[in-house]
Amino acid sequence: MIALVLPIAFAQASAATPPADACALLTNADLERTVRAPIVERKPVTETAGGLLMAQCFFGTQSSRSVSLAVAGATTGPAAVTPRQYWKRQFHPPERRAEQEKEPDSEARAVGGIGDEAFWMGNRIAGALYVLSGNTFLRISVGGIPDEAARIEQSKTLARAALRRLKG
Repeated sequence: MIALVLPIAFAQASAATPPADACALLTNADLERTVRAPIVERKPVTETAGGLLMAQCFFGTQSSRSVSLAVAGATTGPAAVTPRQYWKRQFHPPERRAEQEKEPDSEARAVGGIGDEAFWMGNRIAGALYVLSGNTFLRISVGGIPDEAARIEQSKTLARAALRRLKG
């Protein structure tokens, strides 16, 4: 089964090229226009996971709405993979796993019109949009919105804003 988030097990690797600052990729105006609530906190975290260096930012509001954005970067070391290698392994595995057959709600669904390729992973309760662009990818999740279609659209809107700054 493809996990909704990167694996918790952390690789011992040193950063070769740090990813972009995830907190700098979205402005308060981008966020507030999309989630319709003022941003009251930004929590940045950078860690290695699954052989990648992930720069993450949690954007919190005073309501239940929030946004989480992660940007993948390459690392060096024995567990290192490039963001594109990780993407291929996660979204284009050589064979379907039996777990995916048992849990269709957790299967990645292609999302058109953004990045080089994009997938939504989730269900009616929670999910994240993964967007590949060039040699990196973003993972964005919008919380506090009960309608899955609305979460996907808001995630796409924020991903487009983040990609503009990433390429900027």
